[in-house]
Amino acid sequence: MFRIINIAIIGCGFVADYYLTTLKNYPELKITGVYDLNSARCQDFAQHHGVNVYQSLDELLSDRQVQLVVNLTNPKSHFEINLACLLADKHVYSEKPLAMKLEEAEKLVELAEHKGLHLSSAPCSLLGETAQTIWKALREDVVGKVYVVYSEMDDGLVHKMPYKAWVNQSGIPWPYKDEFEVGCTMEHAGYYLSWFPAFFGRAESVTGFSSTLVEDKNTDIPLDHNAPDFSVACIKFASGVVVRLTCSIVAAHDHSLRIFGDRGILSTPDSWFYNAPVHIRRRFSIRRKMIVSPIKQKYPLMGTKTKYSYRGAFQMDFARGIAEIADAIREDRPCRLSARYSLHVNELVLAIHHATESNSTYQVKSTFEPIQPMTWAI
Repeated sequence: MFRIINIAIIGCGFVADYYLTTLKNYPELKITGVYDLNSARCQDFAQHHGVNVYQSLDELLSDRQVQLVVNLTNPKSHFEINLACLLADKHVYSEKPLAMKLEEAEKLVELAEHKGLHLSSAPCSLLGETAQTIWKALREDVVGKVYVVYSEMDDGLVHKMPYKAWVNQSGIPWPYKDEFEVGCTMEHAGYYLSWFPAFFGRAESVTGFSSTLVEDKNTDIPLDHNAPDFSVACIKFASGVVVRLTCSIVAAHDHSLRIFGDRGILSTPDSWFYNAPVHIRRRFSIRRKMIVSPIKQKYPLMGTKTKYSYRGAFQMDFARGIAEIADAIREDRPCRLSARYSLHVNELVLAIHHATESNSTYQVKSTFEPIQPMTWAI
């Protein structure tokens, strides 16, 4: 019998629906209530999902029942909210990123460590079936020595899409102003960047380029800041592996990953699908030529292969990161997506986001302890 972990949620916006829907998979997680600055939205959200409402942030943070706070606010508010939760002696699971500035993220990590609290950040896709399967294949050396990785996080011409009509199940619209002001790199690069340090160890350097290619995003209200809508980076890891990551809301939709080894290629079509297939294409020699087989072999997918009961262009278990930090609290062990690990990913994303057009190389500072695969993927 699992010990119940009481959680509270701050932020009832677009993504919150996906958290509440997947939290149902974890009966050991109990929601004590939700809070949002927008009281009308908070009431509607709470009624839709049948949960309690906190009337203020102070009321939530002073509730001694609450052990873990899930921060689903706007990225610009992450540091302030995460800091307040840690100061109130709450464990914290934050939507990405931990903070919009590296020094703020470092402050959060140092505070969490000083207080003996767990601090973790989305995305939690590393804990998904596809990522864990790829990691197992790499540990088993199925494609040989890995030299380079190509990863894509392109979402098509978003400003030409009917994004103003996008709503979630509880009727909350997609926050396009926030999305365009934060930028696709901050929003989406972490889906793959959270995989690679687990696979290849800590990153050493980031050589990046980012740019705002589309000035007019077709919004009905002016943007306070038009963030880069295209970025590309090469990240060198201590293991010697080099990863190229492209991220945009301009190029055609492509979320593919290809890992190139000296004996074959390991690939998956999309990090946004926890049950996306994993393929291997073998290399072989014919006379004086090296050939890559046109036939894809499926590598057996690990895990439960859960189906998620919500609409959307993805199938992700948003609550799995919360469940992981809850298990770490319960078992008195390090969280797989630890504060230092989350900081490392946060630093990589910020380095790419701020690369602008100077095309400079950034030397990575942060480190983290090696993390363990999910038990069912060993």
